[in-house]
Amino acid sequence: MSDQPQRLRDILAAEPLLLTPEEAATVLRVGRTTVYALMKSCDLHATHIGRSCRLSRAELMRYVDRLDGGQPAARPTSHHGRSASTDQGELFDVVHKPATQP
Repeated sequence: MSDQPQRLRDILAAEPLLLTPEEAATVLRVGRTTVYALMKSCDLHATHIGRSCRLSRAELMRYVDRLDGGQPAARPTSHHGRSASTDQGELFDVVHKPATQP
C-alpha cells in the first residue's frame, strides 16, 4: 500500500489549517492582545467553533497581503458608533481632571 495518506496526515499535522489567537500571534510575530484587537476591529476575521475562536492560515495571508499594498479594508464602526481601531495607546492613558471647587 502507498503511504500517501500518511504523508497527507503529516502535512496537515505540521501545518494546522486553523490557529488559536495565540498561535496566530506567533505566526504574525505580534502580541496576543494585538491579534485580539485586530479581530475586534474586523481586520482579522475569526472562525468560531462552539466557544472556541480560530483563525485560518488563509485569513492570516489575506491580512498580510493587504498590508503589503493591497486594498485597504473598510473601517468598521464599533458597537459604540465610533470607528474601530487597533491603536491600543489610549488603553493605558490616565486622564487627571482638575478638581472643581464649589
